[in-house]
This record gives sequence, C-alpha cells and structure tokens, in this order.
Amino acid sequence: MCHLAADPPHAARVTVRMAVSRRFGFGLLPALVLAGCVQSTGLRDVPDRLAAPETLRVMPPMHQFGAPRPLAPTQPNAQIAQDFLELSFLMESGREITRLSRFEGGPVTISVAPGAPASVSGDLDRLIARLRQEAGIDIRRTAHGPTPASITIETLPRAQMQRVVPQAACFVVPRVSSWAEFRRNRTRNQRLMDWTTLQSRERVAVFIPNDVAPQEIRDCLHEEVAQALGPLNDLYRLPDSVFNDDNFNAVLTGFDMLILRAYYDPALRSGMTRAQVAAALPAILDKINPSAPRTGIATPTPTPRAWVEAIETALGPTTPEAARLAAAARAVEIARRSGLDDARLAFSYFAMGRLSLSRNPQQSVAAFMAARAIYAAISPGGIHAAHIDMQLAAFALSTGRHDEALRLTGAAMPAAMQAENAALLSTLLMIRAEALEATGRGAQAQQVRLDSVSWGRYGFGTTDELGARLTEIAALAP
Repeated sequence: MCHLAADPPHAARVTVRMAVSRRFGFGLLPALVLAGCVQSTGLRDVPDRLAAPETLRVMPPMHQFGAPRPLAPTQPNAQIAQDFLELSFLMESGREITRLSRFEGGPVTISVAPGAPASVSGDLDRLIARLRQEAGIDIRRTAHGPTPASITIETLPRAQMQRVVPQAACFVVPRVSSWAEFRRNRTRNQRLMDWTTLQSRERVAVFIPNDVAPQEIRDCLHEEVAQALGPLNDLYRLPDSVFNDDNFNAVLTGFDMLILRAYYDPALRSGMTRAQVAAALPAILDKINPSAPRTGIATPTPTPRAWVEAIETALGPTTPEAARLAAAARAVEIARRSGLDDARLAFSYFAMGRLSLSRNPQQSVAAFMAARAIYAAISPGGIHAAHIDMQLAAFALSTGRHDEALRLTGAAMPAAMQAENAALLSTLLMIRAEALEATGRGAQAQQVRLDSVSWGRYGFGTTDELGARLTEIAALAP
C-alpha cells in the first residue's frame, strides 16, 4: 500500500495499484498493451485526427461521482476477526506489531498543508463524511496551523518524494507533521518513525504527489488516511479491500469501513495485545455486523513468500519483459501448488494475461478467462471482472468483434461506477465509442466519446494523457 518509514527496505510498503498502478509500471490502468493489438504499421501511421482528437478541442465538464454505494462485506464475522488480527498485528514485511495503536481521547483532526491541488479538498471532505457515517469515527477537518492536527496531509511533486523514498507513490509516517520534519528524522532518528514502537497515535503525516491525476490523489487519500487511522498490513487474499496490494479496489469498501469501525470500538484501546483484541472481537463484530453469515468459515492458506516474490518480480518495472512473464508463470504454479485457489490464484492469472498480451494473445486471453472465472465466483459482477472485461473488450475491438466489445464494456461499466474508478470507466467508454463508430452509429459514438473525456478528466488528469489514450484506443480498430 505505502512506504512505512523504518520498515526494512525489502518490505517497503509502496502503493502498488494494479487498477491505478504506481510501483509496477502499469500506468493509469492495467496496461492494455495496445501496441500489441495494433497492426504492424504502429501508432506513427495513425491519422492526425487521432493524434489531436476532435473531442478534445472543446473540453466537456469533468464528471464526478455521486453518493457512494459501498457493498456490505459477505464474510462471516469469524473470518473478519481473523482478517482484522492479521491486518492489525503484522507489518507487510512480516514484522510483528505487539500492541494495538490508534488515536485516543477526543476527535481525530485532519488538516491539509498549503499548496494542495484543488481536487483534494472536495475528495477529502467526501472521505471524512464516509468515515464518520460508515466507520463511526469522530474525525473532522481543521485549519492548518502551528498546532499540528492528528493527521496532516502534505502534497509535493512526485519526483521530490521519490528522491527520498524511491518508488513511493504516497505514504504515511508516524510522529511527524511535515515533509521537513520527516526529512530531519529520517537522517537523525529513524526509529522515531517506526510504527511498531507506538503506544498510541498522536501525530501522523500523509505525503501525496501533487502532479498526478485527481483520481490518483483521491486513491492515495483513501489508502493513506485509512492506514493513518488503522491497520498497517496488506493481505493479497482479501477480495474486497484497499488493504490488498493488487489494488483493484481504490476507494474504501464496505469491508474496510467495518474494519475501521471495529478498530475504534469502545471495547478496544491502544496498548491491547493481539490476544486481548482477539478475545474482544467476536462481541464487537456481532454488535456492529449482526447480519453476517454464520457459516462458510475457513482458515485461509498462508501466502508463501515465494509467491509474493514472484508477483513482485512479474510486476516490477525494472525487470526485463521475459523475466517478468516467467515470474508470472511461476506465481501461477506456486498458487496452484499451494492451494491458493482464491484471489491470489486469480491475480496470478491476471498478471500472466497482462504480460503475455503482446507476445501470445491466445495465452493472454486464456489467462484472463481463468482469472475471470475465479473472480466471478468470489465477487460476481465486481471490479476484478470489470478490469478483465476491459482487457477482453480491447482485444475484441482489435479483431473486429465489435458486438463483443460492446457487450463486454456494457457488462463492466456498472462495476467501474460502483468502485468509483473514473480511469477505468473512461477507457471502457472509449472502447465502446470505437465499436459504435465501426458499426455505423457515429452520432452515438461521439456522445459516448465525450462522456469518456468527462470521466477521463478526473481519471487521467491532463489533456495530453487523455489524447494519448484516445489515440491508442482508436488505433485498435482495424
């Protein structure tokens, strides 16, 4: 999820979204590998109208999401209790956290340092409203001033952040309230910023890039503020959470809000041991989640370190392509051999599909379909399947199967809207517009393309990014 200062370098918790990737080089979406689907003439021979799409000459207004519609978790409370303990008492590196820590004694205040992009204020207000309503946390905005807030959000150029914390997209640090303070302590006293030494939380700083798309900033707000408040670990096996390094979910889910509500339940307090929290959780969850199913509890298979290393190699931007594909195949093999027949096996297939698309389209489609079958069983009609349908729709468009592209994009759009993923929604609409154009429905195609730009302004940010994506997808159509 994010880099936690003082955690060992090999366990750096950098935000790694697949859906909006930062660490593993997937760009703003799981890469379409569009060039691999385009005829051999390549993008240089695309007509000029595609390089400067007419759609962008007069920019339509930016679309924004309405009231959130999070889905309630479907796991039994006994399973959620186990997830809570793993999320709260382990670092992502595997280091043990011996005591629970949280903010105590009054409202949690949150401020934004001067210079933040305009989108931050509205997205933060929406997040705070959700935390108050869904997680029951007494949290409120406060002016940035000489008295530090409980949580301070500071934005700065990504390159400046990465000069200090390489590969970090956004991250959260305890016991500091500014970038300058973080830099000083990083040089003089790193242990001060070690999460495992906290007795309770008093001051936390969240650092977010200010030169990326509004959606990317919002996603960082959700992940890092949630971590500032609560759990510090990520689990690849979770299907419906931002506390998962596959990062298909970019905004806090119903599961995440339930975890945070339990984290701040009056029956818990800072300083409690894992055993003490485990003893209290059943009553807490029965109280706050009474409609949870009572059956289907199973002990999840631990994630082998070898699988994590294979996934990190497969998705590492500095690894040669052939080695990445081999690592993805290794992740599939390890997952199958280890009985990880859940989101982890699906994610392994997804990585293989992504990496084999330009080399072996048939293998890629087979891998995507295998991933989709698993995700459909775990979360029918969910965001995971939507990402795969986007990949398959792009492939269908490139092979002239326009009705299939329309079917797949239509199936994926509700999940993209539910998950508030404007970049994915924009891309689906772009593919849909090209399929409509190819089937003689030009007026409808133009309206859909305009809609894609309105969502893309939030999801991609700049006109250049939008133009590049429109051009790439237009180049897919034979």
